[in-house]
Amino acid sequence: MNTQFVWKEEYNIGVELIDKEHQELFQYINRLFQLTQKKWGWNNSRQSCRKGIEFFKKHAVEHFADEEAYMISIGYKGVEQHRRIHEGFLKNTLPALEQELKQTDYSPEAVEHFLGVCAGWLIGHTTMDDLSITGKNDRKWEHLLPGEEQAALRKAIAQLMYDMFLLRPQMVSDSYRGEKFGKGIYYRMLFGSEQSDKKKEIFLVFEEKLLFCTVGRKMGANPARLSNSLLHAARLTMQRFTKRIQEFLAEEYSKLEEENFLPYEDFQEALENEKLLASLLFNSGEGYFAYCVLDSHSPQKDLGTPIDAQNATAEVEKYLNKREEQEKAAPKRKILLVDDSLMIRQGMEKLLGKDYEIFQAESGVAALNILRINRPDLVLLDYDMPICNGKQTLELIRSQKDFLDIPVIFLTGRDDAETVNNVLALKPTGYMLKSLKQSDIKNRIDAFFEKKN
Repeated sequence: MNTQFVWKEEYNIGVELIDKEHQELFQYINRLFQLTQKKWGWNNSRQSCRKGIEFFKKHAVEHFADEEAYMISIGYKGVEQHRRIHEGFLKNTLPALEQELKQTDYSPEAVEHFLGVCAGWLIGHTTMDDLSITGKNDRKWEHLLPGEEQAALRKAIAQLMYDMFLLRPQMVSDSYRGEKFGKGIYYRMLFGSEQSDKKKEIFLVFEEKLLFCTVGRKMGANPARLSNSLLHAARLTMQRFTKRIQEFLAEEYSKLEEENFLPYEDFQEALENEKLLASLLFNSGEGYFAYCVLDSHSPQKDLGTPIDAQNATAEVEKYLNKREEQEKAAPKRKILLVDDSLMIRQGMEKLLGKDYEIFQAESGVAALNILRINRPDLVLLDYDMPICNGKQTLELIRSQKDFLDIPVIFLTGRDDAETVNNVLALKPTGYMLKSLKQSDIKNRIDAFFEKKN
C-alpha cells in the first residue's frame, strides 16, 4: 500500500483547535503507513507500530475529550449524540481492529487494515459529523436513541442471541443504512402501546444461512432451502426475540398489531422515510443480521397484506414463491450509484434498474459501507459532491486493497479541462457526462459489461 492520507484544506471545519488536532491525527497515521511500506526489517518495525498505535489511540481519546469540551462551551445541542459516535469508535471499532492485530501478531497486512479503517473513519467523521458543529451539515441520525439506551439495546440483543442460539454477535455498525448482505429475510413488526396511540416499527433482517443455523437447528433440521414451516417458526422466534428485548428495556410497546415479510425494496424505502431510533448491524459468526427500530407516527403504507391467523400459510407461501421466481431469473450485474442528488440517483435507477441491480449512496462514506457489505461490479461516481468529492471518494476506494479491482466510471456534469485532467490522473475505468442522452449512457454501460464478458 502506498497510501498517504494528506490533510486537505476542505477538511477544515473552521475551528482552530479541532482542525489542528485533526491534522496531527492524520500525521500519526501517515507515519505508521510509512513503517508498513518498508520492504525490510519488519520485525524491527513491529514494535514501533505497536507503540505508534497506542500513541494514536491515546491522542484520539484526548482529541475527543477536547472536542466535546468545545461543544459544551458553545452550547452545541448535539454533544450527547457526538459523544456516542466517539464512544462507538473507541469501544467497538478499535477493539475489533486490535483483536485482528493481536491474532496476526501485528502483521503488515493487519496494520494496514487498522490504519485504513482508522483513516477512513477519521475522514468521514471530520467531514460529516464534526462539520455539523458549525451548522454547515445536517445530522442524518438526529432521532437516534441516546447513547445509554443504544448500549442497553445492544446488550439485550447480544445476551438473547447467546441465550437462544449460543452465538456471540459482534456489532459491525450502529448506523446501518439498509445495505444488502447475502440472501436476506426482511421481517417487519408494527407494535402499539396500551397506554397511548404511539406506534413503533421493528425490522429484523437475517441472512438466510443464519436462519438455517439458528431456527432451523432449533427445529431439529438441517435445511438447505427456505420452507413454509421454517418461515412460520422464524416469525414466532423473531416475535419472541423482540418481545424479550422490550421486556428487558421495560418498553411500553407490547401489542403486535401487524407483521409482514417484505421485499428488500420496501425495507430500504422504510429506512429512508421514517425516523430511525436505532439501526444496528451485527456479525454473529454464522451470518449478518440487523435490528432496526423506527418511530412510526404514520406507519408504512402499501406493504402488502398483513399476516394473520387466517392467511398466514397463504401469505408465507406467496412470499416464498416470489423469492423463488427472483432467484430463477438470471443474476443481474450490480451497479453502485454515488451521487449527492437524489433526483440523479432515482433517474439513473429508472434507466438501469431493469437490467442491473442498483445500489445507491449519497456520499463517499456511504459508498464505502456498501462496498464492504455488498461488492458491486461497477461504481458510477459523481465528481461534484459536498464534504467528500468524487476524487476523494476514489482515493478512499483505492486505499483499500480489497476494492482495487472494482471498476469506477465517473458520471459527472463537469467537462472543463481542469476537472477532466484531475479525474484522468486518477486512472478511472471511464468518464461520462451527465449531459449525454440517456440512451447513450445506457449503451456505454451495456458495452462496458459486454467487453468485460
